[in-house]
Amino acid sequence: MSRVTVTRRVRFNAAHRVHNPQLSEAENARLFGKCNNPNWHGHNYTLDVSVDGDIDPKTGYVCDLSQLKKVVEREIVDIVDHKNFNLDVPFMKDVIPTSENIIIAFWKILAPQVTPGKLAKLVLWETENNYVEYNGK
Repeated sequence: MSRVTVTRRVRFNAAHRVHNPQLSEAENARLFGKCNNPNWHGHNYTLDVSVDGDIDPKTGYVCDLSQLKKVVEREIVDIVDHKNFNLDVPFMKDVIPTSENIIIAFWKILAPQVTPGKLAKLVLWETENNYVEYNGK
């Protein structure tokens, strides 16, 4: 069997404030700069979802990317799009919404739902110049 990695890209918009409530306002401002704006700020995020697996001899797919898209949209995009990570997203409650923490939360949601194949990697683009990668380790 040949193992292949396939990737589906989705986009969403969301706001957040990078803020640690255990720190003073001054310390938050020093650590997080403009990302600590008390009135929030937003991003046009791009999420790449990669699935690794054997090619099914019947379909020629590792997984049906249209089905993967439906899962990602239902479990992630529909919940976070045009929302505030700090206020509106239940799975980010009490978590500092950095890209690093967001991508780990996404992994926990998606990994058990990706079939066939196995979730191999997530890449979350916060801007065209900044992204994080996570492979579950």
